[in-house]
Amino acid sequence: MKIYTKKGDKCNTTLVGGVGVSKIHPRIEAYGTVDELIAHVGLLRDMLPILPIKDELLQLQDKLMIAAALLAYDRTVEVALPSLKEENVVWLEHSIDKMEEQLTPLSSFLLPGGHIAVSQSHVCRTVCRRAERRIVELAQTAELDEVILKYFNRLSDYFFVLSRFIAKELNIKETNWNPVK
Repeated sequence: MKIYTKKGDKCNTTLVGGVGVSKIHPRIEAYGTVDELIAHVGLLRDMLPILPIKDELLQLQDKLMIAAALLAYDRTVEVALPSLKEENVVWLEHSIDKMEEQLTPLSSFLLPGGHIAVSQSHVCRTVCRRAERRIVELAQTAELDEVILKYFNRLSDYFFVLSRFIAKELNIKETNWNPVK
């Protein structure tokens, strides 16, 4: 398969199933932001010395690839695609709970930083939130599986808790936000 088709030279691209749309179509915005998140998760994975988390992040990248494919599919043509399932949302919740059990309760907002992996987890969280907003926007005009919305909502929570867990595992002091009065 050639990497370039020249179809994009006219500001259009093709969705899964073959339908052509503008490069600023809400589907493109949604799955493009998910693609950006996949790259950020890969960067976080490469930064981490903590092997079990690296394995989790690889699994997350797989689920994000599935989500991107689902978002790139407009359902006008029958295409067999993998799916996100409720069990994927439950897996995120379980992982969040498992990490939170090892963390001290929050007493204030936190400022990202202290270690590059902690900061990168926050970048993943914020890109995930943007992806979620793009998906919500797409859901206003297109039929989407409800589990996709739930998954991204939990995933941003996962990245927040993961940032705290990474800080704990690497003995990095979290920075509380203390507003200047």
